[in-house]
Amino acid sequence: MSADAAAGTGIIFCPSRYSLAQRRQVLSLNWNPPTHLRTSSLLGRPPTRLRNVKFVIVTNAVDSTQPSSSTVTLSGKAIVPDDDGFSITKVSFGVIGLAVGCTLLSYGFGAYFNILPGSEWSALMLTYGFPLAIIGMALKYAELKPVPCITYADAQALRETCATPILKQVRDDVTRFRYGDEQHLDEALKRIFQYGLGGGIPRRNAPVLKMIREEVTQDGKYSLVLVFQAKALQLSDFEQRQAKFASFFGPGITAEVGKGENGLYEVQLISNTVPQ
Repeated sequence: MSADAAAGTGIIFCPSRYSLAQRRQVLSLNWNPPTHLRTSSLLGRPPTRLRNVKFVIVTNAVDSTQPSSSTVTLSGKAIVPDDDGFSITKVSFGVIGLAVGCTLLSYGFGAYFNILPGSEWSALMLTYGFPLAIIGMALKYAELKPVPCITYADAQALRETCATPILKQVRDDVTRFRYGDEQHLDEALKRIFQYGLGGGIPRRNAPVLKMIREEVTQDGKYSLVLVFQAKALQLSDFEQRQAKFASFFGPGITAEVGKGENGLYEVQLISNTVPQ
């Protein structure tokens, strides 16, 4: 037994992920343990009381090379979170309608049967609660959820000065809730792939937008990358329509197509505006 053990002193190393850089927290206690926990005479010395038990909690220093909580890295590039703040277009009206309508209906029925107070308002709550719930269900059924958007820090810095108005509009449209549309960019894809027309593709084979990325090309230009899933199409189907992508989302746009990971196809819309 060491001198520290005989004196009742121990050190507990407790790693911590919090930003307590190079900090120690020491807790000293006076403890009179029961007899069966005292040091045994089998060790060659009489039983000793453990006093002044000392716990030393040492936390790991925070690695200064790690990114801050507001920035994430992917493939060596810094990703910034959505900086647009709160927007009503990013809230589901279907969820709001259902929540308000069902709340009014529930309270209205409870008040009508005198289970809840406010029986004089029960008719009004039932009158407005029922249509709100129906509207909420209809909006939820017709709802098209926004697609994920990955924005790299260098692309965010160029967006305001280099992104064309059409690229900004595309980004805003696909990252908000839409209602009644079969899919994002439905009108654009209909014209580019010419559903059901000669030289076109069947509508059932239409590509589906899965996500978008804002990034900077190797020559320093802002680009918006549209990532599609199209199991029934080949890369050649996108390459044949590369000029149509540039024409539809232009002017001031160069389009490049390629195949991404997991069988996805990427259409890179590159702004021709050179950063100053």
